[in-house]
Amino acid sequence: MSRLLRLPSVYLAVPILLACALTLLSYDLPGDYLQGMLLLVITALGILLFDVFAGPRLPPMPVFRQRNHVGTRESFVALAYAAGILVFCLLDLLLFPIPLLDNPSSYATMEGGREHVRHISDMCWTLPPIGMLCVRNKWLRNLLVFIGVAFPVLVIDRNRLFASLFSLAFVVVVRRSEAKPLPWKAVVFIGLLGASVFSVLGILRSGTLDTVTLPFSDTYRAAPPGIKWLLLYISAGPYNFGAILAKHYSNATFLINQLVPGAGSVATAGTGIPLDASNINVGTEFFPFLMAWGPAGAVLSMVGLYALLAWSVRRMHPAASLFPLLIFLRISYCCVMSPFAPQAYTFTNAGFIGVCLVLQLLAASLPNRSHALHSYP
Repeated sequence: MSRLLRLPSVYLAVPILLACALTLLSYDLPGDYLQGMLLLVITALGILLFDVFAGPRLPPMPVFRQRNHVGTRESFVALAYAAGILVFCLLDLLLFPIPLLDNPSSYATMEGGREHVRHISDMCWTLPPIGMLCVRNKWLRNLLVFIGVAFPVLVIDRNRLFASLFSLAFVVVVRRSEAKPLPWKAVVFIGLLGASVFSVLGILRSGTLDTVTLPFSDTYRAAPPGIKWLLLYISAGPYNFGAILAKHYSNATFLINQLVPGAGSVATAGTGIPLDASNINVGTEFFPFLMAWGPAGAVLSMVGLYALLAWSVRRMHPAASLFPLLIFLRISYCCVMSPFAPQAYTFTNAGFIGVCLVLQLLAASLPNRSHALHSYP
């Protein structure tokens, strides 16, 4: 298991292949839609094969276990950063209506400056790993983990909830004692918690699936409502990817809006995209590239995402420092969620990476307190 976790392609190619398999299971796909599935599968397999034979590897698990972040310069900067995130989470809840309590069935409005606050509070997913790695006090550590999970629930941000749980699960696994087996119970609990909360939030926000007019298979229709939401969340991206490829639809506007701050809305709902179901409007990380540059653009974006992931893996060597780890967690999560929607090729993602690089430089410029204590005569 440890060897698999060290393979970058596990975080990109495997989720794509799994999502495509579940898409085939969940729908009675028209024949021409299978071209999109085939494109995703072949490219993912190519990335997987390259990675197995020539790709980089995450540091060995003992490196993560032996690295002590508590009391270091990095932890000091990270905790200051976490305090800032907490302030913006609090502002988000105090200055604006709380979606879970106010109107769960409607998407959060971003008027009145909420969009700017949310750009910062969205980084709440970093609180669990920072708490687990940088805090010695148990109650404060648990508080950071709790806030990182609870805030996305309050604002009904399922994506951020998954990011928090993904980061938490990764840290739990790589920091386990070498003498102990893989903490399957903790990982399964985190997975079940995420799936359960996701299903409930899906029902609260979007209601029933009766209004979704897609060619679902008999297997999908026979599943319980909570499982249906999970399957829809996983499979909608590849389905729409295949649909748009089959329809030869071209529109570069969405890619431009995604990459250029202030260029326009990145929302695909209520637009001219010929989706089979207007209320199911996601299409994988590579969807905007497909619409802008066709199949070649989609393939290039998949390869580019793997290159970005490989870069983040190399930056963690040799000692798995804190901020390179946060960058890896962000990019690897984007890879895991790449079958769903664009997250990696966005200016907000670039901004987060930039913040981590700056914070790492800031931490390196601070006096090394532990070194000073050891060198004192």
